[in-house]
Amino acid sequence: MNLILALVLAAANPSPATPKTAGTPTKADVRRKQAAVASIEAQRAELVALADQVWSFAETALRETRSAALLADFAERQGFRVERGLAGMPTAFVASYGEGRPVIAVLGEYDALPGLSQKAVSERAPLEAGAAGHGCGHNLFGPASLGAAIAVKELIASGRLSGSVRYYGTPAEEAVGGKAYMARDGVFKDVEVTLAWHPSDRTRADMQGGQAVVDLMVEFKGKAAHAAADPWNGRSAVDAVELFTHAVNLMREHVRPTTRMHYAITAGGDVPNVVPETGRVWIWARDFDRSVLDSVLERLRRAVDGAALAAGVEGKATVQAGDMEILINETGTKLLDANLRWLGPIAYTPEEEAFARALQAASGVEPRGMDASIGPLEGQEREGGSTDVGDVSWVTPTLHVSVATAPRGVPWHAWPVVAAGGMSIGHKGMLQAAKTLAATMVDLFEDAAARSAIRAEFEKKTRGFVYRPYIPDGPPPLPKPE
Repeated sequence: MNLILALVLAAANPSPATPKTAGTPTKADVRRKQAAVASIEAQRAELVALADQVWSFAETALRETRSAALLADFAERQGFRVERGLAGMPTAFVASYGEGRPVIAVLGEYDALPGLSQKAVSERAPLEAGAAGHGCGHNLFGPASLGAAIAVKELIASGRLSGSVRYYGTPAEEAVGGKAYMARDGVFKDVEVTLAWHPSDRTRADMQGGQAVVDLMVEFKGKAAHAAADPWNGRSAVDAVELFTHAVNLMREHVRPTTRMHYAITAGGDVPNVVPETGRVWIWARDFDRSVLDSVLERLRRAVDGAALAAGVEGKATVQAGDMEILINETGTKLLDANLRWLGPIAYTPEEEAFARALQAASGVEPRGMDASIGPLEGQEREGGSTDVGDVSWVTPTLHVSVATAPRGVPWHAWPVVAAGGMSIGHKGMLQAAKTLAATMVDLFEDAAARSAIRAEFEKKTRGFVYRPYIPDGPPPLPKPE
């Protein structure tokens, strides 16, 4: 048989395709991934401009009016259909492109933190004293995810992928947990896989989820009286506050090492010569296991009742908000890891390394510069912190990746993260995140077997589970107009 005839017969009777494995894409996959990465590069200037604008707006939870409009309007100009005001939140939206299945989603955030205003410089220098700042990198989070969605949209528009891509603009992660309201209202119900990322001081596909958290407001109401003339006629709400916080601190010895409880006394009397009529404690409790957290919550409620009884006052505990822990999908996380390694590490300039070392020195940590390594999947340590991405992960398979946008070891929710997020270190992490998300979405659109395996793992882990968010009944607690 001559070579030409052999080639003709082989084309007419192809052998079974070799199954793809993570990190070994076909040539077609590579070309589509390269197109997605090229799209991110082509968007570079626009994505940086979006990130810097959101950074300058620095709008806190449920007040992200300009930030949400900026991203939603940009998506609309790229050809997405935009639905605004989801789940009762004016700053929540979804941008959609394409038709039919699969439906692959990516999450974006854009809320800032109060009191962290900072210039993009390596020493403490607020832009405006007391104003907000992006101490968690959400100015980068929203634009990166949108850039990834646009890259996939272009592949759908050109006929190289088929299905639907969605970008969810999700507000108030730092406060009430906007995604929990969106999940409760069913806005993710037909999504096959959701992707998310978060700014960090290291880069890795996340095999450890965050902590579940419950936000509890504890209030005591007593009876005022003159503290010297007739204190016997009074009942001190602050006595109950002290009893409750003492109980919490005694509990610390008898909870799991993974449990965290932290509180602030937000009302504790006004003047010494009046028996305090009101007292209030704002407490958060966390654990990596929601069932453990539920038991801690029940113990806190009983502590409220006991403190009120002992002080002779009324006590009330109100759950204001809360997040689930992230349900890790190992199958999908391996896809993220493969694409991180396919892209390779971020390269930093000497000037960026010097900036990073200056931030570290100012923070009192060893000035080693940026960590460009890609962390391993195995042996990841559990880290404190919570996110409402956890709620999404319990209603749809969710894949999460962290990408370095600030130097290793600097305090998070603090001015060094604001500074790094407003300059090229943050921009480089944002673009790397966008490329990782886009490449992984290409995998998910192309590979039905991968989607099926991700779904099978999700269904196994959620068998018998009924989603009940920690958020209270009713609409989100929208702030009063300023």
